[in-house]
Amino acid sequence: MKGGRWRDRCIAALGLTGIWVLLWGSFSALTFVGGLIIAVIVLVVFPLPAVTYAGRIHPLGTLRFLGRFLTDMVVASFQVVRLAFSFGHVPTSAIVAVKLRAPSDLGLTMTAEALSLVPGSLIVDVDRKKGVLYVHVLEVKSAEQAEQFKEDVLELERRIIRAFGSPAERRIIEEVPA
Repeated sequence: MKGGRWRDRCIAALGLTGIWVLLWGSFSALTFVGGLIIAVIVLVVFPLPAVTYAGRIHPLGTLRFLGRFLTDMVVASFQVVRLAFSFGHVPTSAIVAVKLRAPSDLGLTMTAEALSLVPGSLIVDVDRKKGVLYVHVLEVKSAEQAEQFKEDVLELERRIIRAFGSPAERRIIEEVPA
């Protein structure tokens, strides 16, 4: 096993151990050792696939992504609350297919997770080979609104790649129009 893979497994084991300790609600040597044993068993029985990360974290891009992400979460939360208290209104929804421009496994996953965390949108399917996300979206009433949502998702992907992407992904994002 390569050094990097060994390091990744140790980090995963420590992360799982930390979650175990948090679930127990108190720290003791027994919960730590028990969590470590469970983590090692889980990682041996259910090995994680190797995730290659050729990029690096770009601080300015990360700040832009986080700022806009938090804004999107707050605005969408208020929109969903408004919908919930609009008595007599039947919300409309749609499933929108969005083909990402730089669909690496990590970029696809991060974009899908960011979308799912914003209220009013939820990933229902992913075509990993084609790089397509199928997203359930609230309050889409027309083809124009669906197109606007696609553009918003591609802009989210752009922010994620600018924050965490590899140089090759960053070039693709800049070359391919939204």
